[in-house]
Amino acid sequence: MEENRFILQKYKGGSTRFECPQCHRYHCFTRYIDTEGIISFPDHVGRCDHENRCGYHYTPKQFFHDNPDAKKLLFDKDSGNFKSVKVSKVPRMQTQEPEPEPYYFDQALVKNTWRHYSMNNLYLFMAKNFGHENAKNLFLDYGVGTAKLWKGATVFWQMDIEGRPRDGKLMMYDAETGHRSKEEQYHVNWVHSLMKIDKDRIRQCFFGEHLIGQEQNLTKKVAIVESEKTAMIASFYLPKCVWIATGGKDGMFRQANLSIFQRREVIFFPDLGMTDNWREKAITLQRQGIKASVYDFLERNASDEDRQAGLDIADYLLQVKPLEYLFQSIKEEDPAFDILVKELDLGPNMQKVG
Repeated sequence: MEENRFILQKYKGGSTRFECPQCHRYHCFTRYIDTEGIISFPDHVGRCDHENRCGYHYTPKQFFHDNPDAKKLLFDKDSGNFKSVKVSKVPRMQTQEPEPEPYYFDQALVKNTWRHYSMNNLYLFMAKNFGHENAKNLFLDYGVGTAKLWKGATVFWQMDIEGRPRDGKLMMYDAETGHRSKEEQYHVNWVHSLMKIDKDRIRQCFFGEHLIGQEQNLTKKVAIVESEKTAMIASFYLPKCVWIATGGKDGMFRQANLSIFQRREVIFFPDLGMTDNWREKAITLQRQGIKASVYDFLERNASDEDRQAGLDIADYLLQVKPLEYLFQSIKEEDPAFDILVKELDLGPNMQKVG
């Protein structure tokens, strides 16, 4: 059988990416098509982009194996050769429908979530590590809110470079460890799904993308990580870069507007084990004239245990006590320490690690 006849559908906007039949995430499932336009596969024949977290991949070969009658129709009875003739009903004529207008969430809705941080598990974790004031500044800078879906949940708003809210990702974290909850009832959810917004109108973007266009960040390098939480933590330790997140291994690369990186220097910080994959992402940007590189120091020096755990840069940064918060903690315990700091002019040493 000619394997190259059946291929994954090429990306042509949101209308060519669908809900995965296994993990049920939106805009992450690519269907197989017949390049000759004769065979129409069922909707479940395809591959999920989330290879690590889902791994669903049902190929045409598997489909024909499970449906031998369909496979028989592909071969000429006399010669046994693969035939390229119409074997089923006449395929429907597909007309190119205009893409629906993108949906932007109400700013008032977004801002209404920027509160109740004392009940937000991720906020409590960051406050424990960085102090309440720093944690609150991080949440407000990134536009992160508190979700009502579950007690203690976080909503990561995706705001584009123009500051327009495109979607919100709801996740649950442990307040002590900062790790994402693995309990089934706390599966990742989306605001557009809860509000029953037509998913074809949703145009997702990078988390933190709105920070790229802010005046104070125009000369900074752009650092890309996978996790939203990692972007926030890294921005605290290393504020000389603008930290944004893809939200997944492949994340926004297939649908986001990559032109936002024009005339900027981009550095990829992949999770351990994903370095080669993200080198391909960097090459994609380089082909568009964007200066892009991959930070592979962690990959080259990580232990087998860390690599197996898939740690990222935030896991290493959190092993270092932030100087600013350390000084603040000592001052609260011993007021005399504040006098010593002022007398010795130690103020500049109390800045964030960078």
